[in-house]
Amino acid sequence: MKKIALVIALLCLTLPSVAKQKPEIKSQWQGARVAYLGDSITDKRQVEKGQNDTYWLFLEQILGTESFVYGISGHEWSQIPGQTEKLIAEHGQEVDAIMIFVGTNDYNSSVPIGDWYTEGYVDVEVTGPKGMKTGVVMRRKHRTLVMDNTTVCGRINIAMSQLKEAYPTKQIILLTPIHRGDAFLSDRNVQPDEMHANGVGEYIDAYVEAVKEAGNVWAVPVIDLNAISGLYPMAESNAMYWRRPSLEKSTNTGGRRRDRLHPNTAGHLRMAQSLAYQLLGYPAKFE
Repeated sequence: MKKIALVIALLCLTLPSVAKQKPEIKSQWQGARVAYLGDSITDKRQVEKGQNDTYWLFLEQILGTESFVYGISGHEWSQIPGQTEKLIAEHGQEVDAIMIFVGTNDYNSSVPIGDWYTEGYVDVEVTGPKGMKTGVVMRRKHRTLVMDNTTVCGRINIAMSQLKEAYPTKQIILLTPIHRGDAFLSDRNVQPDEMHANGVGEYIDAYVEAVKEAGNVWAVPVIDLNAISGLYPMAESNAMYWRRPSLEKSTNTGGRRRDRLHPNTAGHLRMAQSLAYQLLGYPAKFE
């Protein structure tokens, strides 16, 4: 315990300041106005409460971006449309790129994955036989996007449909959920680690895969933070990256207090560094 505390203290002393300065990497992202939609890992209140600095603050320092932050603790894919509406109301088209980092709470809430499409048969005109001047009507299988707020795929379709309509010329990038350790946040909020399936029998992997699939469904880039961030809370060697890695006594939580679900400042820095080099491969704007 003392060794872990010492490592964290030394690491925090060596972390760069998030004060405004020249970006560490000169790139197409310098000066880009980036909106962040998501959950507690994005929520700016964690900075305001002094819990830790965040990946988007570090991206400001590394790439020279400007942040518009709309992530809210506990939010799921079903609440991304509300965050989008707020972004539209406050900034309109004055944004260059939008990043969506959400999905871990859908897993925790046991939301079924669902399907991207429903299928049926319709009559459609197609090219007729050679020599015919007109087409012919044939019966073909046809799919329709699922717009169902009770499934993950349906929720993503609803959110992405809104974003594509509101921001057709903007860069939109999806981030996969990161690995989940256990968390005893209060006596009413106890979350097991990702080695446990949720209430509908799904592991976090299914929710990560859904975000990756959404990239192809909606023609947007996906950055797989689950894989590239290196954050793995089940390993004791990774304890330094989490807000409260060890079990502590607390009268407020029935004697249990632990958080390997939310990265601390060191964890956010690692996410930001991983993100920054991925972002170098994508345009910051299309205008």
